[in-house]
Amino acid sequence: MGLKIIGVDCATDPKKTGLALGAIDGNKTVISEVTTGGTENPADIIHEWIRNHRQVLLALDAPLGWPADLGSTLTVHRAGDGMGTDANDLFRRETDRFVTQTLGKRPLDVGADRIARTAHSALTLLDELRDLTGSQIPLAWSPKLSEKVEAIEVYSAGTLTALGLPSSGYKKPCDKKTRVRILEGIKELLDMSVTAEDALAGNADLLDAVICVLAGRDFLDWKVLPPGSLDLARQEGWIWVRPRDGF
Repeated sequence: MGLKIIGVDCATDPKKTGLALGAIDGNKTVISEVTTGGTENPADIIHEWIRNHRQVLLALDAPLGWPADLGSTLTVHRAGDGMGTDANDLFRRETDRFVTQTLGKRPLDVGADRIARTAHSALTLLDELRDLTGSQIPLAWSPKLSEKVEAIEVYSAGTLTALGLPSSGYKKPCDKKTRVRILEGIKELLDMSVTAEDALAGNADLLDAVICVLAGRDFLDWKVLPPGSLDLARQEGWIWVRPRDGF
């Protein structure tokens, strides 16, 4: 059945969790299914997709770790004491700083923003999938996958920025024209039905899930920017994104 990529636009509300199933076919990425959690648990939907395929890469748009300085500082902190650490070092990971410097697009601070709840939901989703599949689902650090299911962290806004496409102003229902513009920009990279295209034009969560699939494809093709320190990345997580000018 070949290797599949599942893009997950993570959210605290299952109805807002976008899911897309893709596969590699030559230079294009084939999108076979798109959906949101709706009334179902997203883990159940993903599990059904996983069980039908030999090997799967999960590409999740959510932080999968916290800043190292935040953990070490909070361990010894007492109420009322100074923090002794710069706020940017405390609340931002190395990958967040790297993406900002490289692409000019700054991810939300997982240590000081509501995105932390989305991160918690994403990690909970991974644990649910481990229970359902019986797989360890480790984070992947190389495109040479060794497990049936592995996962990576991606950032749809960063991928869009790298592709020279709008990375904001497309989330609201009234922003359909911008979503269509994004679709036109990625159409040559994708193979999908007209029905799927219409769904993406009407729903930003589904569109982001497909962007996650593209980011997963970039990882498998190793068209991504790797961490300078793998040890730190293993602790904090790493956003896998292509450079602005591509390869």
